[in-house]
Amino acid sequence: MVQVTTRDVMEKFNLQIVSGHEGIGRYITTSDISRPGLEMAGYFTHYPANRVQLLGKTELSFFEMLPDNVRKERMRLLCARNTPGIIISRDLEVPKELIAASNENHVPVLISKQTTTHFSSRLTNYLESELAPTTAIHGVLVDIYGIGVLILGKSGVGKSETALELVKKGHRLVADDSVDIRQESENMIIGSPPPLLEHLLEIRGIGIINIMTLFGASAIRPYKRVTLVVELENWDPNKSYDRLGLDEEKMKIIDTELTKLTIPVQPGRNVSVIIEVAAMNYRLKRMGVNAAEEFSRRLDAVIASNGEVDDFN
Repeated sequence: MVQVTTRDVMEKFNLQIVSGHEGIGRYITTSDISRPGLEMAGYFTHYPANRVQLLGKTELSFFEMLPDNVRKERMRLLCARNTPGIIISRDLEVPKELIAASNENHVPVLISKQTTTHFSSRLTNYLESELAPTTAIHGVLVDIYGIGVLILGKSGVGKSETALELVKKGHRLVADDSVDIRQESENMIIGSPPPLLEHLLEIRGIGIINIMTLFGASAIRPYKRVTLVVELENWDPNKSYDRLGLDEEKMKIIDTELTKLTIPVQPGRNVSVIIEVAAMNYRLKRMGVNAAEEFSRRLDAVIASNGEVDDFN
């Protein structure tokens, strides 16, 4: 699991640390950010102390209206033991009461030159990305016509060879062999290659090849949202495969369910073309065009008008 510290945020956004230096290594465990307006007014009953606290012009202007003895108490309560950090936006002056409380409890206080709303949005996006649930999947991820297709299958079934043929046709490789998956938000799965395998593809009989070196920078992508899963398996004559496409199979990765297709592999089948068509057909379905449902309606109409229909291959 990736861990984010207050030091990481300071370096990422070029923040200036004012006080509480000893707590700069504290861990940030949630992407939620708190703007402690109610706390400035004295309500700490449900204070989310484990969040990054962001103070802007509104909070500090109200704080300046408080009596001196109240100011010290409010800042002492704000600097809780599990608070990862307090950030002052707009390059505003840090209250002396906050500096004293932060040094006492080792809560780092940092300054940002950005506006409060803009910085809050950027920090939230960064923390959601870094703290997203992650996993690793054995497979190949390819960007096909803008659709992130995750190709799965047993070792030796031809995943990498299929990816190579797709790259030759102008599609883009994201990851081969191992795909790092993270869920950045609800129903959004992002795949990327491990740093060790970035731009590399393994072809049995040839070895490791560098896709970017062979085909150029346009043949690779650093990451891609996964929207379709295709599993390759050796053709089983005793298994019944879907011939209409009316029943949609699903696969759950972390907390997101993705459409999954199972494609049997045997000599004479051009798997790369089939996956290309699968990606295009998936896009059409999202646009409301479903060939299987249209065929089903035609079939129902023929049955209704004739009372019977010939068998088909």
